[in-house]
Amino acid sequence: MCEVIVNIIGTAQDAGIPHPNCFCKNCTRAIEDRTYRRLAASLAIILPHSKEWHLIDATPDLREQMTAIQLKYRLQKQLMNSIWLTHAHIGHYPGLMFLGREAIGANGVAVYCGGKMKQLVETHAPWRQLVDLNNINPIEIIQDEAMELSSGIEIIPVEVPHRNEFSETFGYWIKGPTRKLLYIPDIDRWEEWDRDIYDMAKEADICLLDGTFYSIEEIEQMGRNYNEIPHPIMTETMARLQNLVEETDIYFTHFNHSNPAIDSKNAEFKEVKNRGFHIAVDGMEIRL
Repeated sequence: MCEVIVNIIGTAQDAGIPHPNCFCKNCTRAIEDRTYRRLAASLAIILPHSKEWHLIDATPDLREQMTAIQLKYRLQKQLMNSIWLTHAHIGHYPGLMFLGREAIGANGVAVYCGGKMKQLVETHAPWRQLVDLNNINPIEIIQDEAMELSSGIEIIPVEVPHRNEFSETFGYWIKGPTRKLLYIPDIDRWEEWDRDIYDMAKEADICLLDGTFYSIEEIEQMGRNYNEIPHPIMTETMARLQNLVEETDIYFTHFNHSNPAIDSKNAEFKEVKNRGFHIAVDGMEIRL
């Protein structure tokens, strides 16, 4: 049986923690102590039997994330076998630049993405240079169409609603030999999806879900209007999925720097734990 390891190589909202130009409590702590840093949300899928690895999202932190994976799994100087993009927001695809002539000078790395995302990288500078020089090979993904990474290991794109100014947005199923993981780091509202998150989570063994903001109060304290923020709050997600925590491991990821639940001393962190949910951390492994 083929082993598959999912390494969570980033758990922060697009700009990471510390957030640029911010000295809030969470950011200051991360500035002063690097162990509290969080890189932009991303997953690495490692297949140790074949010495292959695959990436979900190419973040602005790709350089650091790639090195960590290569060292941990003895994959030095071995590029990822493929990249699977979720959408065209700044935390999810700018890392493609490191595959270009100014950096790695990669040769034909497969980049799986939605049709609009494919058109973006093929036609807009500077991304189209990566295609013109064959650094990357964009390949369109189809909703619910399974792709085999290796024998018994599949990845399946699932389209979700999310502020799609430049591209559509996808989450992914990752199916291993014994367990299934559902990864949705970005979505507008659960009720706007044409699928029921409860049914989807019930089908999964592990979920990694959008935990950008903890509560409406957190958003309002930032001087923002909750109705203009396209993310479900963690308190709502927990209410929807509370009855599943005994059968599905449900983790939150993609945390905004303002989120109080990332500090283990806070009541919000303890509330998440007490209700049977989990806070994902950079570097944690999940075996499928």
